[in-house]
Amino acid sequence: MFRALTIAGSDSGGGAGIQADIKTFQELGVYGMTAITAVTAQNTLGVQGVQPIPKEMVALQIDAVAQDIGVDALKTGMLFSTDIIQIVAEKIEQYGWGKVVVDPVMIAKGGAPLLQQEAISAVKKYLLPYDKIEAAKKLLSYGVKNVMIKGGHDQDKNEAIDLLFDGKEAYHFTSKRILTKNTHGTGCTLSAAITASLAKGISVYDSVAIAKSFITAAIEDDLQLGNGHGPTNHWAYKRKAGITI
Repeated sequence: MFRALTIAGSDSGGGAGIQADIKTFQELGVYGMTAITAVTAQNTLGVQGVQPIPKEMVALQIDAVAQDIGVDALKTGMLFSTDIIQIVAEKIEQYGWGKVVVDPVMIAKGGAPLLQQEAISAVKKYLLPYDKIEAAKKLLSYGVKNVMIKGGHDQDKNEAIDLLFDGKEAYHFTSKRILTKNTHGTGCTLSAAITASLAKGISVYDSVAIAKSFITAAIEDDLQLGNGHGPTNHWAYKRKAGITI
């Protein structure tokens, strides 16, 4: 039994955050666990409120999972504050976890900030001026082993091209662009899909390839829920491929 942990915020609307992560883990045959960093009141129209969890409680959740069930791979999503980021980093180091996917959640689909303003400003100043390869190199300089940059916000009207860069080789994952407003939780879902495959011992490249197929199917076969940016369809991947796990 493969085990994946998500350290992220809760989305009451079910489309993003730990709810999206757990759904994705389940669909890809991995046992999912959570450490909740913040509770949000949100739906397809936006975020109505955010309540962070005390860092001590975040640490207790991580300890509870680590010391009993165990973790094969983990992802981080919305971490909200410097204090929570620091405690999560300490716990990752304490338990020696090597398969870690960091999804730097900053702004919700509807525009609400989910990270402190100074961090958002730093990303805008230091990373956005670069093209994808140069931005990936900048991120690699912080000590990570691989960087994936989504292509969903590119200007190309026909294709969505994601980049995976390991410092030596650049790999591109291409899919047709799907014209829909229902893309709430795509980043959470994509990173959770990568995490699930890494938990199974699948290579980084193949994990990203599976995740790309997973999120493409989820966007293409959306659920038409709500009046704003609706959620993706987490069961579309297996249904379209006729996969049983």
